[in-house]
Amino acid sequence: MPGTAPQQTELDGVDGGVGLTALLVAAARAIETHRHDSLAQDVYAEHFVRAAPACTSWPVRIEQVPDKDDNPLWGRFARYFGLRTRVLDDFLLQAVGASARQVVLLGAGLDTRAFRLDWPADLVVFEIDRAGVLAFKQQVLTGLSAAPRVKRVPVPVDLRADWVTALTTVGFDPAVPSVWLAEGLLFYLPGPAETYLIDTVDRLTTAGSSLAFEAKLEKNLLAYRDSTIYTATREQIGIDLLRLFDAGPRPDSAGHLRAKGWCTSMHTPFDFTHQHGRGPVPEPNDALEGNRWVFAHKPRP
Repeated sequence: MPGTAPQQTELDGVDGGVGLTALLVAAARAIETHRHDSLAQDVYAEHFVRAAPACTSWPVRIEQVPDKDDNPLWGRFARYFGLRTRVLDDFLLQAVGASARQVVLLGAGLDTRAFRLDWPADLVVFEIDRAGVLAFKQQVLTGLSAAPRVKRVPVPVDLRADWVTALTTVGFDPAVPSVWLAEGLLFYLPGPAETYLIDTVDRLTTAGSSLAFEAKLEKNLLAYRDSTIYTATREQIGIDLLRLFDAGPRPDSAGHLRAKGWCTSMHTPFDFTHQHGRGPVPEPNDALEGNRWVFAHKPRP
């Protein structure tokens, strides 16, 4: 039945830690969906929020927030996630329009792009994440009788395990152009793990493939501990993002890809706020000022 809460065993992976951030992003997408000037539509997002006991009291519409857009979490931060969703939607659709016939979502979380975007009929979307996360998502979507618009292949494996074998075993073909997405993932990983992931994507992709990921450039994340976004997230919903982010030095993954022959571009989120006319703008002690969205393409010979 729609809205039925999953059993506790199926909540493993979304009821705490990094998994809980997937629900935070889902709540942000739900708020964005209901805005009159929405940048991205995800009709499934609010159902994830309502199905998980940890966040049943969270808002799914900006009207449910007493201070509305003045709220640094459900206003500014949620609008950031809405903007990011739109920008990455556009990137994926452009890559598929050019040549890619496989989409790989690394740390897919509660991503519903296989259900909500208009894809070519011959596309395959691979969703890699822990089994508990994918099971929770599937139960909610099944309860809604949701059907993917293309072939969707969940790959239940932890990215710390042998996800390459898991991916290729279920049909991913390195010889076919692909587009990869690491949305809100890399800064939770130690630097060497990020470099391994980037190297692996390079190894598994052919010419005409693409990759998008989010990076953070701050040398000292703790300098932003008192920023309004991190403070509001801790105080309002009990998620301490800075304790979840890896505190070690970050690799220059964009430069690493360029050295391997990829073409890359790096943007601030504020670049896209300007482009779309809505989204976060810079503020003092801004936890978003070090965020970068990186887009990479593996050129043809």
